[in-house]
Amino acid sequence: MIVLAIVLLVAVRWRHGEFDWALFAATLLGVRWPWLMASMVIVMATYYGRVLRWAVMIRHLRPHPSQWGLFSATAIGFAAIVVLGRPGELVRPYLISVKEKVPFSSQLAAWLLERICDLLSALLIFAFALLQVARSGTRVGPRLQWVLEAGGYFAALVGLTSIVIVVLLRQFSRTMRQRMLDGVSFLPGHWRSRLEELLEAFVVGVEATRHRSGLVGIVLYTVLEWGLIVLCYVALFRAFPALANLRLTDVLILIGFAAFGSLVQIPGVGGGVQVVVIVVLTEIFRIPLEAATGMALVIWVVTFVVIVPVGLVLSVQEGINWRRIKEIEKGSLS
Repeated sequence: MIVLAIVLLVAVRWRHGEFDWALFAATLLGVRWPWLMASMVIVMATYYGRVLRWAVMIRHLRPHPSQWGLFSATAIGFAAIVVLGRPGELVRPYLISVKEKVPFSSQLAAWLLERICDLLSALLIFAFALLQVARSGTRVGPRLQWVLEAGGYFAALVGLTSIVIVVLLRQFSRTMRQRMLDGVSFLPGHWRSRLEELLEAFVVGVEATRHRSGLVGIVLYTVLEWGLIVLCYVALFRAFPALANLRLTDVLILIGFAAFGSLVQIPGVGGGVQVVVIVVLTEIFRIPLEAATGMALVIWVVTFVVIVPVGLVLSVQEGINWRRIKEIEKGSLS
């Protein structure tokens, strides 16, 4: 619905002769290709960073996992997210569980841990963005005012929830598992057996968080991952003449808002990132709507769509049927 609203906004302005398509085209044609290509290289490196972090998270299950296998599953999984939307998140842990012959539920635990790490990182950057916007005294329009008013409370709630989940994951022991099983002892034997298998795999899946070396490795690779994301956005800023002179603080402001916009992913068209980038560029950086629309389109393609051709090629090479991927998405795995 958000994307539809933006499309309608542009359509109305075009109909009334207010949308400057010449400026929109000039923004796309004026991209500095060396910087754009650099951003694409960096964004591909971020996927390899995810591979290294995932390898640490499953090291207690597979001391030497295949990094190429993890990269292949990661590329296919992120391509599935673009094509299918957020439910495609299940594809990557499923493929890794098959490739590395580990329980699917243990990889769901690893996926949850990864999401928490990324959420906390995005939260820190988002909080920084809110703080910097407030300190700058920038007067924003009504379309962004609600974000600034509610953002602090939302960030605090998300951060507290994430920390609680991390603590629970670290404390999730076999003793807790047994207590949970005792609490559902009324279930039929078949269902109780399935639940026991699930909890056992989950306990194994979060084992990395209870070892200092594993926890340090996860933190370091998370810092590396988000450092590369920042570098990617710096290159993207340099790719647009209108943004080239902005400071690193401005880059972090855009990343902070875009990180939470990325939580809204509509199959095939994306969604939240484009909308948030357009709003931030127009309301905070005072970029014309037409130029901001072109920039948002390029940023979305680089940060989300670039991986799709790679994922499609790898899925063909591995003989993966996308009908099966849709079954994974619908949770119909046997």
